[in-house]
Amino acid sequence: MATIPLIVLGALAFALCIAGILEFQYHLRSLDAIPLRIHVNGTRGKSSVTRLVAAGLREGGLRTFAKTTGTAPRVIDSEGKDRIIHRLRLPSIGEQVRLLSYFASERPQAVVMECMAVQPQYQWIAEHQMVRSHIGVITNVRPDHLDEMGPTEDDVAYSLCNTIPVDAILITGEDQKKDILKEVASSNRSDLIFSDDQSVTNDELDQFTYMEHPSNVAVALDVCKEAGISRDIALAGMHKVQPDLGALVAWNLDMKEKRLQFINGMAANDPVSTLQIWKFVIDRYPAVGGTCVFFNSREDRPLRTRQMVELTLEEIKPDHFIIRGDKVTSAIKGLSHHSPKTDVKVVGLDEPLNEVVDLLEKLPNDTLIYAIGNQVGAGQDILQLISEYKHHG
Repeated sequence: MATIPLIVLGALAFALCIAGILEFQYHLRSLDAIPLRIHVNGTRGKSSVTRLVAAGLREGGLRTFAKTTGTAPRVIDSEGKDRIIHRLRLPSIGEQVRLLSYFASERPQAVVMECMAVQPQYQWIAEHQMVRSHIGVITNVRPDHLDEMGPTEDDVAYSLCNTIPVDAILITGEDQKKDILKEVASSNRSDLIFSDDQSVTNDELDQFTYMEHPSNVAVALDVCKEAGISRDIALAGMHKVQPDLGALVAWNLDMKEKRLQFINGMAANDPVSTLQIWKFVIDRYPAVGGTCVFFNSREDRPLRTRQMVELTLEEIKPDHFIIRGDKVTSAIKGLSHHSPKTDVKVVGLDEPLNEVVDLLEKLPNDTLIYAIGNQVGAGQDILQLISEYKHHG
């Protein structure tokens, strides 16, 4: 009698194995139905590059579907329209398998998938078991998600390299960890293309309806080139793209009979990307009335909060610094000597969000405001409040 439970368990295990094999075979058939698969990974810019690539391919006549996992996850259909992903449970990389099956049923010519995995082992599964891309993308390597991929930047680079395809092509905008990318691409027998952001002109950037980083455009253009789409056609499609919710957007604000310039850089929530974007912004938007950094912090990220305060006072050194956060006084005191002329104001996390708007209204005319930090939740609510002051005309 004692053997019966073992027999039942064995039968169940065997049945599950058979089911797993059949499901995997079904997934491989789905992949076979997608002639061109592109997998986009990296620390920053994944959602933007996914949208840009899909738009360029569509403009070139390819029936293209895409999926982003940025500030707000979306499926982008063959006509370029966003479809909201409604989740009934926490995000899981298994979502990619279901979407690939759906895309395959729509008879696409190309699919562009943004990698949603963070842990190294799941990144490997996402590429080598799920997407099996013809073209892989690593936008860049930045010191983020160090608790999952770190502790060093080299560790982050090797983690991201888990999505380098085999016997295919890797395209990257990374300029610091080239040796690591070369090493893994070579071991995977994949060709490696380093994109040049200097190849994208200011005139080409100015034709976007939002602020797009030249590195993202350069990477997307190289992907489209490998897919057989000419630069001019790909760019024409990219200029029509609907930006991700976290895209770098510039607004002119009318506040208290003053004109202010507002740049939303909240989607770049690591110090390296935040500083890089700031340098890009300040070159394009001269601040006659001075500069202001607005930092929206997270209570559960004290290390990141200190990093951002450090970055602002040591590197950016704005005229005004508005922080929404708690327990930041010691960090400010310890770092204020780096930028003694910066006027620092703090709004507690429990204070009304309108307090932030009130402080912005008191800034001098033609101040350049650079918003950084956390965009989810209260960050979105603050952006909504600020958007009500957008200049129309």
